[in-house]
Amino acid sequence: MSDARSAQPGVASPCASLCTMDAVSGLCIGCARTLDEIASWSALDDDARRAIVEALPARQWRIASARAVARGRTR
Repeated sequence: MSDARSAQPGVASPCASLCTMDAVSGLCIGCARTLDEIASWSALDDDARRAIVEALPARQWRIASARAVARGRTR
């Protein structure tokens, strides 16, 4: 019999192939991860990866807001 855990897919990388670090936030504008998170992704377990993925929507909003302010567009 096979181990049920090995049959489950791992947490996929959120990389969007838009690899540019935002100078203000220190986050990638494509995936909203830090350089440390990007570099260590392959070594992280699925729980650590899920924690990062769950934080991404708030980070993406933060990046978008900062970029809008920098362009002079605020709500």
